[in-house]
Amino acid sequence: MPRPESSEQTFYFLTIFVVFTFERSVGQAEQCHGATTMTEGAFLIEESSTKANMWGGLRCNRAFVILVLLNVIAFQSIVYYQEHKKWEEVRSQLEPVIADLRDMQGLTYSLLKRLEAHGLFVENVRGRGDDNRPVIYVITPTFARPVQKAELTRLAQTFLHVSNVHWILVEDAPQKTALVTRFLETSGLIYTHLSAATPPNYKLGRNDPNWKKPRGVEQRNAALRWLRENLRTSDRGVVYFADDDNTYSIKLFREMEKIQRVGVWPVGLVGGLMVEKPICDNATKQVLSFNAAWKPDRPFPLDMAGFAINLELLLKHKDAWFSYDVQGGYQESEILRQIVTRDQLEPLADCCTKVYVWHTRTEQPQLNVEQMLIKKGKRSNVGIEV
Repeated sequence: MPRPESSEQTFYFLTIFVVFTFERSVGQAEQCHGATTMTEGAFLIEESSTKANMWGGLRCNRAFVILVLLNVIAFQSIVYYQEHKKWEEVRSQLEPVIADLRDMQGLTYSLLKRLEAHGLFVENVRGRGDDNRPVIYVITPTFARPVQKAELTRLAQTFLHVSNVHWILVEDAPQKTALVTRFLETSGLIYTHLSAATPPNYKLGRNDPNWKKPRGVEQRNAALRWLRENLRTSDRGVVYFADDDNTYSIKLFREMEKIQRVGVWPVGLVGGLMVEKPICDNATKQVLSFNAAWKPDRPFPLDMAGFAINLELLLKHKDAWFSYDVQGGYQESEILRQIVTRDQLEPLADCCTKVYVWHTRTEQPQLNVEQMLIKKGKRSNVGIEV
């Protein structure tokens, strides 16, 4: 008998089998009943023989019922197996379609947000309650390394919770890389993707400490140049310099919306301290001094994560740039001294008593086994982006 190709055919064959079984059971019952009738007609059967024949008929009927139930169970099992197999085939076809739709949704959202940021999208996707909020332009230098995508993913997940962020991501490379391009395209964020390579003589060597040479100068200046070329002083915004390895609370970006000139706040785990912060006067809301332990005589002893600047100020002060010509640790002071004085600083984060940003660093992964594979012409990440 050929294998059933559908539940209907299976049911047809099972029905024939049940009918055949039923007829056979009926025949057996008739034989039992006939034997009983002949014996009774001759009046030769004893009472015990009559009871035995009755139980024999019942056993015949019970066997028939059991066979029917077994056939029904078998039929339902086959139907379930066939339907489950069909669903598995359909699901395997739907999964890539669903993944493509999710990617398309992310791209569409990102495109709409970018159009809105450039004034090309009429409908405000943020809602009426956000109309007066300044755009927070977050400038992030980044460079290729094993943990780059992990760092950017963590940072992007934070920015997704802040609807008025415009991320300016600047690669330390001659050209924009495919990895970062793909990452931003599917991030769902408003972003600007730039690249600016650090001059070779200012690049850190393999074993150089982080503080030996200024980092991020070329990338931050490229972002400032983009702002000055694409925005006007009438545009409301705040500019923040966010490294890709720090940890940021969403509350920090809410604080930035209050900035009129330059806002400052504490930074955790920096400068050899648990917290590096401005010292404020609660009555006047003025910055009096700083608790910095490392080079406290700097004009502005702040970490790059500890301040943000009103966009209008940066656009008006067109000559305010970061510089390679200042000593290590003075990049913050270099940009701020061209824009404000100490008495113009605005203490935020509850008069600098709350920590909303931490100067964290990701531990370098141990890839000694990977290096051995590379020497053999093999890699663990062939065909997969990490």
